[in-house]
Amino acid sequence: HSSSNMTLLTLHRRQISWTLLLVLGYLFYLLLGAMVFQLLEKQAEAHSRDQFQLEKLKFLQNHTCLDRQALEQFVQVLMEAREKGVNPEGNSTNPSNWDFGNSFFFAGTVVTTIGYGNLAPSTVAGQVFCVFYALFGVPLNLAFLNQLGKGLNAHLITLERWVHKSGRVQTLAMAIFLTTGTLLFLVFPPLVFSYVEGWSYGEGFYFTFITLSTIGFGDYVVGTDPNKHYIPVYRSLTAIWIVFGLAWLALVFNVGADMMEKFLQLKWHKPDLGLAEGAATKLEEESDGPRIHIPG
Repeated sequence: HSSSNMTLLTLHRRQISWTLLLVLGYLFYLLLGAMVFQLLEKQAEAHSRDQFQLEKLKFLQNHTCLDRQALEQFVQVLMEAREKGVNPEGNSTNPSNWDFGNSFFFAGTVVTTIGYGNLAPSTVAGQVFCVFYALFGVPLNLAFLNQLGKGLNAHLITLERWVHKSGRVQTLAMAIFLTTGTLLFLVFPPLVFSYVEGWSYGEGFYFTFITLSTIGFGDYVVGTDPNKHYIPVYRSLTAIWIVFGLAWLALVFNVGADMMEKFLQLKWHKPDLGLAEGAATKLEEESDGPRIHIPG
């Protein structure tokens, strides 16, 4: 009994030490990101701010009938219009932000929690509906993505079995899965966005990753240029691409998280010996099955 208690105590201490390491590493990663972003962006922001003030001075010099207060009021009007989803460019003939295609795209950004922020309901009724729509839609989306992920996982297991039977390298199945998904969801879509939106490939790739990772800054959003004529189903097709891309990238992130946990030895030290023995027994029983595992 004393030996078992010592073993449990040792495992518990190791678990605490690795948990502490994870917390410290997480905080360090956030601090590192904050310093790098500040280093890269702060000077550019100051330059843009100075340039904007210079442009306002030039505008006042060229239009002496205006004073600074009138100009600031007009700038405020532009900012409020932008916040309400109205593009200051163009005129009143611009297509509506709330036609069916755009509304479908917006509904997708709500349930997937992307939330670009460039468009939001402005009426009280719309805001109330959005709250309840997200309340039921987000769990529904998670359930759908989970089921879709299981389907992708099943295809991957089938591929792994074929590779195993053919006697080839087992990791080839994972390589095919990652390569195919990367091409379909990360490499080819930026080419389409570059052609349709007029972005560079780098901007298109940036939008693609920021969208599929559900970060959704909103600095790049498809189908928002008033000077371009988009096909009616453009944003709807983009929403469908987002859903399948989310499922694929979620699997990739899960694999990455699983590998990182194993690297940090979080799963190597269990405080409960019974659970550890049960897990070992389960691994032995499943040793004949597919050895590639993707968390759902």
